[in-house]
Amino acid sequence: MHPVRPELAAASAIRHAPTPVPASIRTRFPALADPAVVYLDSAATTQKPDTVIAAVTDYHREHTANAGRGTYGWATALSARIAAVRTRAAGFLGAHHSDEMVFTSGATAALGAIAHSWGLAELDDGDEILYNPADHAANVLPWHHLRDTLARFGRRIVLRPYRSTATGEADIDDILARVGPRTRLITTSHLHHVYGGLTTLEELHGRIDPEILLCFDCSQSGGHLPVDVTALRADFAVFAGHKMFGTPGIGLLYCHRRVHARLRPFLPGGNTGVRITEDGLVTTGMPELLEGGTHNIPGILSLAPAFDLLDELDRFAVAEHNRVLTLRLIDGLREVPGLDFLPGPAHATCAVGYGIVSFTLDAISAADLGFVLADAGFLVRTGAHCVPSADTGNGSVRVSTHLYNTLDEIDRFVACVAGLAGDGR
Repeated sequence: MHPVRPELAAASAIRHAPTPVPASIRTRFPALADPAVVYLDSAATTQKPDTVIAAVTDYHREHTANAGRGTYGWATALSARIAAVRTRAAGFLGAHHSDEMVFTSGATAALGAIAHSWGLAELDDGDEILYNPADHAANVLPWHHLRDTLARFGRRIVLRPYRSTATGEADIDDILARVGPRTRLITTSHLHHVYGGLTTLEELHGRIDPEILLCFDCSQSGGHLPVDVTALRADFAVFAGHKMFGTPGIGLLYCHRRVHARLRPFLPGGNTGVRITEDGLVTTGMPELLEGGTHNIPGILSLAPAFDLLDELDRFAVAEHNRVLTLRLIDGLREVPGLDFLPGPAHATCAVGYGIVSFTLDAISAADLGFVLADAGFLVRTGAHCVPSADTGNGSVRVSTHLYNTLDEIDRFVACVAGLAGDGR
């Protein structure tokens, strides 16, 4: 594989004054044509721009074929396009080599692939994984499943939970207190899907054994701000295509080359990077090792125009746009009586925000509030937000913005919540 130049964008900061996101960008999203509907659930999935929709429909309309199988023009051209998207994904996310990028069916499958292809082969009795039980189920349940599976074969690994801070970030001090000589992996949300706190683990650099692997769930950060897996010093990082303007059913798994020799096949079958020998299966290399079966071809093709859009607007500009919206939302909701913020940017001492704010309102359940807000045209997420350890009986309201949202929409939303709270505005 030829190395690709990593992105120069930092993983967690805005380092120049970007050109603002133009208001006209909304016209690129057909689903947002009705101004009476305010979509505030981009953490669940993003709306799709016209170019992404065209990429998917064009594949089904013209020259539909399978990749990596045929020798005729339709198939070989498609294989070349998929290879180009892989190389583009590596550069977009700061990977040094295109063979470090694996196409999966989503972030859940990507994290499952790590647990099965690395964990089953590498972990010994007594080894430990540090995780946050308040993270998304996709970054919690695979590790529990791995522990249960290994226990059936006599290997008992330890899952050590660590806390979140009031700002919604991973508690670094708590992580350091729990790291031990048997720690093999630390996994975390890069941008928390409920709290909206950003975690880079940079405070761990030089303070823990460098052999401990670092895993980042970048499902929320991938389309919201510049992400550079090299700057994060990630060994694994996962991305959900549908949360960064691509289609559902496509994800990306970054595997640093230093772990490649320690991986086993995931979903072995057609087109998997292995061959059968007298001694068993022998790998023929990454990324095919983790890509058995037919790719989600239209999903992969949808990533290229999604990357194009984010680069066209400048990911720093997208991050700044979401920061401004988040601060406006927090400032407005602070005045609403009976409203309590969950951990996140509302509790930070500086002006940060990445497009996610969650809250509760006295005397109104999150579910009821969500129904009333929907009737008023505001589409938000309510409930436990896929946190396995959360109390499903209560839940919260989560507002999540993106580049197509406006300050006017935020102001109208705040006014609606205030009215429901009896503020009279």
